[in-house]
Amino acid sequence: MGKLLFIPFSIAGGLIAGLLSKKLFDLAWGMVDEEEPPEPEHREVTWAKLAAALALEGAIFRMMRGLADRGSRLGFYRLTGSWPGQEEPEPSE
Repeated sequence: MGKLLFIPFSIAGGLIAGLLSKKLFDLAWGMVDEEEPPEPEHREVTWAKLAAALALEGAIFRMMRGLADRGSRLGFYRLTGSWPGQEEPEPSE
């Protein structure tokens, strides 16, 4: 039941993370280059510049998504007293 109640928290956190990560990426890319970030469909862009832009964008998005997920879980826990997920990582073998 807790997982079902957590879904709206997770969706809201994901949407917020997406918006914030786009803004943060645009800000970070502005420090790297004066031009807009390259996209795969741009013909006149080097492989290195495209790879750098995609790696930076992916790293920022993953970080923001993880932080938003953690924040959503913490908010849910504070509201309900139930942690939606595992308490700690499973030990590696």
